[in-house]
Amino acid sequence: MIYLDYNATTPLCDKAREAMLPYLGRHFGNPSSVHAAGREARAAIDDARDKLAALLRVKPHEIIFTGGGTESCNLAVLGLARRGSCRGGHLISAKSEHHAVLNAVEHLEKHESFEVTWLNVSSDGIVDIDQLAKSIRPETRLVSIMAANNETGVIQPMREVSQICRERAALLHSDMVQSFGKIETDLSLVDAASFAAHKFYGSKGAGFLFLRSGLSIQPIMFGGAHENERRPGTENVPAIAGMAAAAEWTSRDREEEQQREAKLHDELWTRISQNVPDAKQNGANAPRLANTLNISLLGVDSETLLIALDLEGVCASSGSACMVGSVVASHVLLAMGLQIERARSAVRFSLGKWTTAEEIKATGDAVQKIVKRLQ
Repeated sequence: MIYLDYNATTPLCDKAREAMLPYLGRHFGNPSSVHAAGREARAAIDDARDKLAALLRVKPHEIIFTGGGTESCNLAVLGLARRGSCRGGHLISAKSEHHAVLNAVEHLEKHESFEVTWLNVSSDGIVDIDQLAKSIRPETRLVSIMAANNETGVIQPMREVSQICRERAALLHSDMVQSFGKIETDLSLVDAASFAAHKFYGSKGAGFLFLRSGLSIQPIMFGGAHENERRPGTENVPAIAGMAAAAEWTSRDREEEQQREAKLHDELWTRISQNVPDAKQNGANAPRLANTLNISLLGVDSETLLIALDLEGVCASSGSACMVGSVVASHVLLAMGLQIERARSAVRFSLGKWTTAEEIKATGDAVQKIVKRLQ
């Protein structure tokens, strides 16, 4: 099997597994318990928080552990929008955001009297900076812009976004689920940021939200005083311990690994573009994550292509979702202004630490074979 879907999830690295094992066995205590078993578990959580804070150059109490990236994004959007006594307000986000942000913002718009400005993106997926600057107003509660897109890999100009928000005193949240471990993470630019362990070789079921010191946030769940009364529920000790270990492991050789993946990315695109004349690269002129290649193979729909790739032993993904038998084009690609036919023929290859040159060659050959058969 050739796995080229690292943006969907990554395999658990050895360092994370080793960090998790003690808390899946002998050290099983509840971290809220006051006895020795509980204190052991609490120490593991405190240690993980300290490691992540040091890695990200923030304070330990600015790290809130959650159940994953979606919860982290929901907590940031809903919790920061609702802070204060006034109901409603103004929010700003982009049309190309992940649904974890998109749907949370839509909920506030539809059910809680919030007004929303949806920022346009360019044909390469870059958010409209001028529109952002013009849209912020005194009642703007929150701006939420993702650091890098999960479908296209397009990297947003977060330094410019941050400067605009700072100049206008607007809170800024960024979904950094896909960017962490791939590009530099500078949390000085934002007020809140979301992360998920399984995107950087940690376990599923764990994530965290960075929340700048001094900011209050409304919890979105209830039932305990965990995480300084910001996120109730017994912490997932093994997954949290593994997440910190995975973050350290991923960060050690980040630049070298991204250079390696960039070469493999370019090799895959070269093989496909030379053999499939109708292939189009999406977001080609924007800065992108080194591991992400999103292409449209005109004349072949995404669902058919993914099934054919799977039969050839290649795991890839798509910007489309199958809903009640019909293929729905990616909202990200449509926001970029792509024609519906091109959006419906998109496929995403995302590389990772265990991707090899041999796998890239085999995938290029498989795509050529499939397109020749289907067109």
